[in-house]
Amino acid sequence: MEAERAWIWLPWLLLWLTVQLAVVDGKFFTPFNVSYDHRALIIDGKRRMLNSAGIHYPRATPEMWPDLIAKSKEGGADVIQTYVFWNGHEPVRGQVPLLIFGSSSGWLVGSSGLYLHLRIGPYVCAEWNFGGFPVWLRDIPGIEFRTDNAPFKEEMQRFVKKIVDLMREEKLFSWQGGPIIMLQVISSYNLSIYNTDLDCVIQMKSAQFFEFEVANAEQNILLFGYCYFRMLGLGKIENEYGNIEGSFGQKGKEYVKWAANMALGLGAGVPWVMCRQTDAPGEIIDACNAYYCDGYKPNSYNKPTLWTEDWDGWYASWGGRLPHRPVEDLAFAVARFFQRGGSFQNYYMYIPLLEKSSTWFQYFGGTNFGRSAGGPFYITSYDYDAPIDEYGLLNEPKWGHLKDLHAAIKLCEPALVAANSPQYIKLGPQQEAHVYHESTHADNLNFSIYRSESRCSAFLANIDEHSSAAVTFLGEKYTLPPWSVSILPDCKNTVFNTAKVGAQTSIKMVELGLPLSSGVSLNQRFTTKNNGCHATKSWMTIKEPIGVWSETNFTVQGILEHVNVTKDSSDYLWYITRIYISDEDISFWEKNNIGPAVKIDSMRDVLRVFVNGELAGSVIGRWVKVSQPVKFVQGYNELLLLSQTVGLQNYGAFLERDGAGFRGQIKLVGFRNGDIDLSKSLWTYQVLNGFYLLSSNLIHYKILLSERRTKNYRRKTSDPPEASNSTGQIITNMLPVGLKGEFLKVYAGEETEKAGWTDYTSEADPSIFTWYKTYFDTPAGTDPVALDLGSMGKGQAWVNGHHIGRYWTLVAPKDGCRVCDYRGAYNSDKCEFNCGKPTQTWYHVPRSWLKDEDNLLVIFEETGGNPLDISIKLRAARLICSQVSESHYPPVHKWSISSSFDGKLSLNDLTPEMNLRCQDGYVISSIEFASYGTPHGSCQEFFIGKCHASNSSSVVSEACLGRNNCSIRVSNLVFGDPCRGVVKTLAVGARCMPSSNAGSALF
Repeated sequence: MEAERAWIWLPWLLLWLTVQLAVVDGKFFTPFNVSYDHRALIIDGKRRMLNSAGIHYPRATPEMWPDLIAKSKEGGADVIQTYVFWNGHEPVRGQVPLLIFGSSSGWLVGSSGLYLHLRIGPYVCAEWNFGGFPVWLRDIPGIEFRTDNAPFKEEMQRFVKKIVDLMREEKLFSWQGGPIIMLQVISSYNLSIYNTDLDCVIQMKSAQFFEFEVANAEQNILLFGYCYFRMLGLGKIENEYGNIEGSFGQKGKEYVKWAANMALGLGAGVPWVMCRQTDAPGEIIDACNAYYCDGYKPNSYNKPTLWTEDWDGWYASWGGRLPHRPVEDLAFAVARFFQRGGSFQNYYMYIPLLEKSSTWFQYFGGTNFGRSAGGPFYITSYDYDAPIDEYGLLNEPKWGHLKDLHAAIKLCEPALVAANSPQYIKLGPQQEAHVYHESTHADNLNFSIYRSESRCSAFLANIDEHSSAAVTFLGEKYTLPPWSVSILPDCKNTVFNTAKVGAQTSIKMVELGLPLSSGVSLNQRFTTKNNGCHATKSWMTIKEPIGVWSETNFTVQGILEHVNVTKDSSDYLWYITRIYISDEDISFWEKNNIGPAVKIDSMRDVLRVFVNGELAGSVIGRWVKVSQPVKFVQGYNELLLLSQTVGLQNYGAFLERDGAGFRGQIKLVGFRNGDIDLSKSLWTYQVLNGFYLLSSNLIHYKILLSERRTKNYRRKTSDPPEASNSTGQIITNMLPVGLKGEFLKVYAGEETEKAGWTDYTSEADPSIFTWYKTYFDTPAGTDPVALDLGSMGKGQAWVNGHHIGRYWTLVAPKDGCRVCDYRGAYNSDKCEFNCGKPTQTWYHVPRSWLKDEDNLLVIFEETGGNPLDISIKLRAARLICSQVSESHYPPVHKWSISSSFDGKLSLNDLTPEMNLRCQDGYVISSIEFASYGTPHGSCQEFFIGKCHASNSSSVVSEACLGRNNCSIRVSNLVFGDPCRGVVKTLAVGARCMPSSNAGSALF
């Protein structure tokens, strides 16, 4: 079923490409060319400064796309960036579906102003299962991934060409009137520290700088300490992901050259990039991926500086703390990038979508639905602390503050594109300015819209992590907070500082989605109307067999590699053997007060050990040793090892060799006559309606076939079809190995009624390896829906046949969370939170997957959770709050650059403003706190200070109550002056509620 569902992804990709540009008004692009010079991408003859939002289309449903794209555009994005997921588009070799939308699909490109950066890869990493590679790829004889290997290059070229040809056929390239302005081939191949912060490495060695960047080398000494701290966070990335190219030596270098020539030979007509590839050949642009890329320079002066992955957060693993990147630091990183000559910047996860893999970031995070999460051990949520969360809600203040930053950069764009390089000015020991003058524009470009020679923009930076700094720039005095950048679009007026957040904070809350009181369990609340009242729908259950459950199994001498058997069609694989225990063994154990144990040299990810159907113990880890005590009885005993994957590895060299299951020997120890080596014993495996196929590049085991597998066996019409592999051998396809419930599809439609369910009552004890099902009605409204599985242990969940994903209530360590200070270089361990709590308990259920009534919820529970406490909840930003002082700058959107030749920045009112906004469909229903004066505390914990305007609440209420959004000027003219000579701050906390319910609440 996973593969069947994945086959529709290519049409999804095409729909995604067209929807993203039809969001606004559906108009067509006029065909335009894209090129580049040393300064920037040149779009339709003009240099552009571009901000990009990363959105992975399979991590959200198509119904979510228009809203996600609209919010990205509103947030200041010029470009959408996405991967192409090979394992989603071609789960079976050669079966890449053609476009099925017809004439109405590929031509919906509109003029929303959003371009597209398409990252074909075909390796994506992205915390996505197997790095985006289809599992069948590893079975091709002689293949070695991501190196100068003929079988791999043949498959890679076939897929990349297929995608490029399809984009051309659908007229999606810019020169055809489409949105695609840039493509990518190869991802995360040369993940070297030198690639991430090249300037820092150079400075640490010699304090010398590239002559073509700046003439004044003083800034290198200025940044010495800054670089030192930045580099502290790079070791983890370097160690975890490694320099893949270096692992292959010369063959890695040859592969890079081949990939570049292959890509350029496809005639796409737009620039190609390679991220993290300092040896990118010729016309291929090498781009930066990192937390900070302001010091990155491409390998040729003729190429622009691009930042393809701005890590605006980090991923999470089961049992781990949740990472958070403060928006002040993220904004600092982006401002520094443009300050020092960057021209294209993409938030890896601007929006978290529906699935996940290695380490790259998005503007929208998303969800790892199904079994798409990479690993091992990445959680189902791919929220990534992105500006738009996985439910499609704005993550404030991150989204709002970055929106203001993007607007400030846009005000600077005329000067930024006109100058070939900035003028560097040292302002203090750890302070500096970069100034862009239009008078330094390049020749032979169309700068007709940027004609004024007087235009000037400047970035003032304070790299000091501890103290504010007062500096003088062009005769004017400016105060720079620590670790911040001030942006002056006219070289005079500050419109934005990265450390001064004026955007609101939104507090996301989950509330009961059905109109019953809190604390009511799911079996009490999952109801449908019956004769005018609510009739309770109870839970039902079936047990999952322990071990082999079908006659279609086979026995092999030796241990088979997990993925070779399952082909990743299931997380689960049973290994079963029989052990004879003599009376002498029993006596030996009793006499010496010892017992036997199973020892395994190495295993990954989860192992359950059963003896005679009873669970003996579990082991969790990535290629860890196993020593599990077991209890046998006299006579024959059945030893069952259940190997489980929790996401195939998605990063690193030699990915095809990692596999899953066991490595080395499996032994029984503690016996009277010594250890027993089970590695060469007969083991039985579950296979359905087919037999295990050994590819020619694998060790050929002796398979003891059952009667059904003899030469006299005649195929039945119910058997799966036969197909040829790459060597021409006739092979028999396998249906999923693993669990009986998976095979029977007890989670889907009509199939669930055939499974033999029985009633489950509250008196029943929690049970391992058990399926549960119930039905529920969809909560009213449009708020995103979440499934609270905090009462469960480990397993998987389905709603109406849609695979919500894996769940696991592993608890994060109690320590390691501390007060987060945005100042100083960020790394993924710096601002973690959620200590002592399960890493994830809420799971996104897209509303498009729901019916009004009778939604089928099916849970497979491995460890004995309680389904009666599962609940359906709604996620919404119910509380909003903000603090804005008299010292804040006026809203960025109120500034404008004069269209005349003087290029002056204009603003009619310099008064700071507080802007509050509920999510769509909500209005402000109450003001929980309001104080103009010297309030203290933070959101949800405000309290009045010594100075307070008594009319604060009434002024804010009059401006905001009953409205979706409101603005309040932060000024004595509005509130009066409660304390002269003191800088006042306005702090407000407000509650939002659905507009349909607001009437009764307000009156």
